[in-house]
Amino acid sequence: MKLHRWSEIPVESLNPLVDRQALHCDQMTMSRLTLKKGAVVPRHHHVNEQVTTMEKGRLRFIFDDSELIVEAGDSLQIPSNVPHSVEALEDSVALDLFSPVREDWQRGDDAYLRR
Repeated sequence: MKLHRWSEIPVESLNPLVDRQALHCDQMTMSRLTLKKGAVVPRHHHVNEQVTTMEKGRLRFIFDDSELIVEAGDSLQIPSNVPHSVEALEDSVALDLFSPVREDWQRGDDAYLRR
């Protein structure tokens, strides 16, 4: 077992509106994203199943056939390989769980987040 403290995990500024903390475990990645109102995560997809739990704020998730507003206290499950984009409707904090590990993030292959 290993204890992790968010207060000790480095904050990475991806762009002026999005900061990320990432924790890569054996079988999953957990991240804490802080998004300022107006932040956009461009359309993308990944092999990872994703669960986003909102700690604060509201995000709009846009899929090919629908949109969902996710707010504090909600959790959204996104299957693997489903294209989506995200817009912060207000200042927000989201906890993302990914399975398996986000190897693309470990490689630094996350340019879509840095725009």
